[in-house]
Amino acid sequence: MVTALAFIFTFGLLTIAHEVGHFTVAKLAGIRVEEFGIGFGPSVVTAWRGETLYSLRLLPLGGFVKMSGEDAPVPDDDRAFNNKPVLCRLAVIAAGPFMNLLLAILLFALIFFLVGIPERAPLVGAVLEGSPAAEAGLAAGDRVLSINGEEVASWEEMVAAIQDSGTEVIAVRFARQGEIITVELRPEIDPDSGIGYIGIQRGMRRYRILTSLYYGFVQTVAILAFIIARLGEMLTGQIAPEITGPVGIVQAVGEVVRTGLLNLLSLAAILSINIALFNLFPIPMLDGGQILFLGLEALRKKPLKPEQEGFLRFVGILFLLFLLVVVTYRDISRLLL
Repeated sequence: MVTALAFIFTFGLLTIAHEVGHFTVAKLAGIRVEEFGIGFGPSVVTAWRGETLYSLRLLPLGGFVKMSGEDAPVPDDDRAFNNKPVLCRLAVIAAGPFMNLLLAILLFALIFFLVGIPERAPLVGAVLEGSPAAEAGLAAGDRVLSINGEEVASWEEMVAAIQDSGTEVIAVRFARQGEIITVELRPEIDPDSGIGYIGIQRGMRRYRILTSLYYGFVQTVAILAFIIARLGEMLTGQIAPEITGPVGIVQAVGEVVRTGLLNLLSLAAILSINIALFNLFPIPMLDGGQILFLGLEALRKKPLKPEQEGFLRFVGILFLLFLLVVVTYRDISRLLL
């Protein structure tokens, strides 16, 4: 039950943000929006606001924006989607993926504002009760200076020095409120990872909202660049393809939600980046396919014929269905292993 609710919340948040992007820019462009729907299936609640019907559907997954002239040309209507300039239509289509990226920035910024950003310095954020560090007297706020006489300038250097020592006794020198203290302790081996640890957690630095937004932007760009790089490696055969479908996403959401709401928001931000990028693929039925059609229209000075666009959309549907079957099969196979 918890997994189902978490998945509905996460997927609903991502898809609604996507559709809000299309809806907002369409309204700003003066396009007639006939309906903005949340979910699919029969309508549960409906309300008219001006010329637009707002509906809540039975199945709380996804959403849609129905614009006049989007699916079929509407002649003699300046407010129909098909009669707007190419750049205007391009902005409406691109607004969906853009909103997913913006959502990721905001989610990361919220996490950084509430929890903070990991300190680069070897600063102790918390000490686990009953751990070697706790027994040796380390406390939150201590700054580790050296391990066995070797200075450590970053958290990563400190962790590497501790792991390299195995279970041998180490001398930890740290600073506490201007006082320099040295203690000796023996690391323990984590049964899951098989590496040594002393039981301290990394210090976090909280920032004001504007700084958090900046780091949210940086984090989003970094993850986007990482995903693009991985896709390039997959396409060139450097690494094996790793694609997760709905089943795998549900499993991931179920595992993450048990670790806390903030971790679920972090996963939602990462998924939002993936959705933005996936929607930009030049596949008919996706935003990227529509952008491709608009690009061809701009080059040819006229739109594709309805039968040409219809055929390409049909091919796109077949491809997406094939992709869905493949990734679902892989997800189920991983679960059964």
